[in-house]
Amino acid sequence: MTRHVLDHISLSVSDYARAKAFYTAALAPLGLVPMMEFSDEVTGSTDVVGFGTAGKPFFWLAAKGRQTPAQHIAFGAATRAEVGAFHKAALAAGGKDNGAPGLRPHYHPNYYGAFALDPDGNNIEAVCHEPE
Repeated sequence: MTRHVLDHISLSVSDYARAKAFYTAALAPLGLVPMMEFSDEVTGSTDVVGFGTAGKPFFWLAAKGRQTPAQHIAFGAATRAEVGAFHKAALAAGGKDNGAPGLRPHYHPNYYGAFALDPDGNNIEAVCHEPE
C-alpha cells in the first residue's frame, strides 16, 4: 500500500533552521526523513530541504518568506499508532495541539487523524484510513 499521495508540497518558512528541526522530529514516526538539501547557491533563490521516503522527497521547506495563509498538509500514516506518535512528536518538538488523535467519522468511518500547528502556524495532520 502506498500511503503518501502527495507528489510534493513546499512551504516557505520564517526560520529555516527551526522549521527543519521541527519537521525532522515530527515526521520521524511516519518514516519521513530529510533526503535532499540545496543551498541558495544551487537553487538560485533560497535554501531548501526535501523530506520523503523510498528515495523520493515530496515535502519541501524553503527558507525565505512565509506563505499566507497558513497551509494544511495531511501526511498518510499506515496505522493509528503512527498517528499518535506523530502528534506526540510534533508537540514535543514545539508544535501546538490542533486536534488530538481520534476518529473523524464526519469524513468517513475509519478516518483517524491528529493535527498540530507547526512553529509558523501551518496546520499539519497525520491520517490513517485503515480500520483499527
